[in-house]
Amino acid sequence: MSDAQQAQAELVEEFSFFDNWMDRYQYIIDMGKALPEYPEALKGPETKIDGCQSNVWIHPEVRGEGSEQRLHFQATSDAAIVAGLIAVVLRIYNDRTPQEIVATQPTFLNELGLDKHLSPTRSNGLHAMLKRIYGVAELHANA
Repeated sequence: MSDAQQAQAELVEEFSFFDNWMDRYQYIIDMGKALPEYPEALKGPETKIDGCQSNVWIHPEVRGEGSEQRLHFQATSDAAIVAGLIAVVLRIYNDRTPQEIVATQPTFLNELGLDKHLSPTRSNGLHAMLKRIYGVAELHANA
């Protein structure tokens, strides 16, 4: 099992401790509050995610070289629940190799029930974030 797959399994296990979706939403919001500060200088059109109702920015950075190459993402949103969704996604995909990101399908969406419990606009935004992360990973995995 890859590190990203392990992170998904751990996340699903953590969420199993919550009895209802109000508690899960609060946990997601709390995760978003713990995101590192996002530099204002990185809030530009090239880092903004289209398809999100709220403002979302993701800045990718390549760290290391060759087989040691990892993708590091900085991200933020102006909406609390969306910032939490960013934190969930980054927990799984941040600081992984491009190949590991590409090989790790977001099974947590179904396992956590996010697709069922998010509004259509938030779900679209979540998928847009994942599309950007996968796009960056695919670009570097094939380089």
